[in-house]
Parts: sequence; C-alpha cells; structure tokens
Amino acid sequence: MRDSEKWVADELQRMYLEMHRMIRQFVPREHWNDMLQDTGWRPPTDVYDTDEAAVVKVEIAGVNQADVRISLAHRILTVTGTRRDPAEKLTYQQMEIKYGAFRTDVFLPWPVNEKNIEANYEDGLLVIVLPKAKGTHKVPITVVEENEE
Repeated sequence: MRDSEKWVADELQRMYLEMHRMIRQFVPREHWNDMLQDTGWRPPTDVYDTDEAAVVKVEIAGVNQADVRISLAHRILTVTGTRRDPAEKLTYQQMEIKYGAFRTDVFLPWPVNEKNIEANYEDGLLVIVLPKAKGTHKVPITVVEENEE
C-alpha cells in the first residue's frame, strides 16, 4: 500500500470513528443499534428550516402510503417503509431503482411542537413539517473586535 493510500484509509477510519462518537454524544443509548445497523436503502432526503418549522422532504416515489411509518423520539425523526416491486421479471438488463426496506433518520437540533406535525405524500415526495416549539428563538451573535495595543 502506497503512503497516499494508507493516508486515505487512515483518514476514512478516523472519520468513521468520529461519526460514531458524535452519534453516541447526541443520540440516546437505546437508539444506537437502530441508527448504526444497515436497514436497506436510504432514500434521498432534504432537511431545511424556516422561521416557523423544520421541513423534511423524502423522495420515495412508488411507495404505497400504507407502507410508510413516521416516528419522532428524542428529537430523531425516523421514516421507514418498503418499496415493493410489483412486476415479475426474468432478468434485469439494468437496475437502478431500489426496492425493499428503507430508512432515513434526521436529528432535529431544537424541540418541535409534536401536536402540530404535518405529513403529506404527493408526487413521490413525503413532506413532513415539524413546527418549532414556542419559546425557541435564534440569538444574534455580536462580534466584538479587540483593540490592538
């Protein structure tokens, strides 16, 4: 193994260990195994926030609404489900669409108003709106420059 390959392998290992350290820091112990085990495929997921809410968009085209589960515990939003392949096939010439169980987890950095969460599934996109809990607000940061003497 060349030095550059060893450096890359060492750096990937360091990043892997750091990711696990961060998960252990922010995720309650009882959820470690759920988050770290491979549970199929992970659908493309966008997360953004507005002044009023966090919005999570999950691309799950072709999934029946009855096959989707959404849960929220300890500020971790979890979307799980199954995309079923409805057609019988002899052989694939090309296969890029993922079928079977999927899961995506989103850590929410602030409390949400759990009673007013909304989820809509339309045109292959699951959109979950998680209103921010009252009393949370952004605190402006003022940069104070030190005088040089």
